[in-house]
Amino acid sequence: MAISTSINYPHDALPVPLQEGYGLRPVSPIARTQMTSGRARQRRRYISTPTIATVSWLLNDSEAQAFEAWYRDAITDGAAWFNMNLRTPGGEAAKVCRFTDIYQGPDLEGGNFWRYSAELELYERPLPPPGWGNFPGFITGADIIDLALNREWPEA
Repeated sequence: MAISTSINYPHDALPVPLQEGYGLRPVSPIARTQMTSGRARQRRRYISTPTIATVSWLLNDSEAQAFEAWYRDAITDGAAWFNMNLRTPGGEAAKVCRFTDIYQGPDLEGGNFWRYSAELELYERPLPPPGWGNFPGFITGADIIDLALNREWPEA
């Protein structure tokens, strides 16, 4: 079950997170039980699991003030879900996310910028729709299919 929110990260006023240190870590959907025989049993505990994104920003004085005010007012000190454009292996797109705790910073960097860092919880792992895992060739060959369709498909 996907959730939706009308709160958006202010992309028109604040930059996207830095590439430096950016990463995605999915939460494990596996439950593992150690057996007395030495073997273990595993099963999928959840179908929909979150992903944790490690993010950081370098902001000037006015951007830093805007960020902290947005955090406090728009997302209720980080408690609310919001939409934010994030890069994943599937490309850059809006993801529903929230802060796992308050951000760290501001730390003065380079004399003119403030560094903020945080962990974001993405509501769902950024994956292709269910069923696409049965056809990995379609995923890896998507560029070829896209080129062929755009080049050969007749315009209406």
